[in-house]
Amino acid sequence: MLVRITTDSALRPNSLRDLGMTSDSNTLVSLSDFSYKKGTEIYGEKEPADYVYQVKTGAARSYKLLSDGRRQIGAFHLVGDIFGLENSSQHRFTAEAIVDTTVSLIKRRSLELVADSDAMVARNLLSMTTNNLQHAEDHMLLLGRKTSLERVAAFLIEMDRRLTAAGVLALPMCRRDIADYLGLTLETVSRALSRLHELGILGFIGNNQRQIVLLDRQQLASLDLQH
Repeated sequence: MLVRITTDSALRPNSLRDLGMTSDSNTLVSLSDFSYKKGTEIYGEKEPADYVYQVKTGAARSYKLLSDGRRQIGAFHLVGDIFGLENSSQHRFTAEAIVDTTVSLIKRRSLELVADSDAMVARNLLSMTTNNLQHAEDHMLLLGRKTSLERVAAFLIEMDRRLTAAGVLALPMCRRDIADYLGLTLETVSRALSRLHELGILGFIGNNQRQIVLLDRQQLASLDLQH
């Protein structure tokens, strides 16, 4: 799929097409769409970081397997999110589809070539990299300084900002994923969610309890001391 790049000063670097825009030329950048079944690897740790990815439908997770066999999820990638842009030639994490997922791919080298000749693209890439760094720092603080209830509250606030439609959090990830993201056990996450339910802060829809209604955002925010 070939996409003609255009410029719009109102655009932000929230899509691969935006990142590939040029201000002085009609550069053509090739984007390809690929679909992955639930649980399928998109790329592996230490594989060549030749492409940059954007979620079109579904969701993905980036994780590392620790030496003791535990899994640490570093980030969830939701619809519209760009991921896989590394500062080295290899991926530091493994990326995997959480549910059936479609992603757009663009060659990393193509973006770099455009950035070399277009200051706007270079700024957009820097902005995206800075945002990713900020998320990593926030995640580090979350893992190091919060109680289990605070961690779950912070996670729900993050998902509320990124996912909510019509007041409902439709979580694509399971509680095991949430636990591995927050550095907690599955049982601890379940207890924290049950406690928030008892406090009247949230409600559940459906049997799998992946659809959450936030009933008291102010009280939820008060539990997240870093918010």
